This record gives sequence, C-alpha cells and structure tokens, in this order.
Amino acid sequence: MREIVRTNDAVLITAIDALFKGAGIRHLVLDQNMSVLEGSIGMLPRRILVEDDQAARARRLLTDAGLGHELRSDAG
Repeated sequence: MREIVRTNDAVLITAIDALFKGAGIRHLVLDQNMSVLEGSIGMLPRRILVEDDQAARARRLLTDAGLGHELRSDAG
C-alpha cells in the first residue's frame, strides 16, 4: 500500500473517502482513533493509503477533483 494523503482535516478525509468509494478505489484511512491519545484536538494527521496498483488512478482522481495539492510525493 502507498500513502497518498496525510492530513488532520476531517472534512478532507471524509471527502477523499467518498471519492475513492465512489470510484471503487481500495483504500485505508489510518490513525483515525488517535484522538484518544491526543484529546480530540485534531493535532495528529490521518493517513490515507491506496493499493499500489490503484495509486496512479487515485492521484488522477484527486487531481481532477481539485485536490492535487493535498497529494504526498510519489517517491514510493
């Protein structure tokens, strides 16, 4: 799996999750339950990972949706 976005913006996470589900892109949102440790202040970022074979498609979808600036570098 490849990390594609890292953010602490809950609205952005929800939007990306909905986009990926609608497009049938397999993904995981990690660190959602870290609020237990941080006291629900939203300080720790959440990570969105996609299957390696879906990374290019996911990046294209986010770019087309105007969210390309949120993408992590494609170093992996």
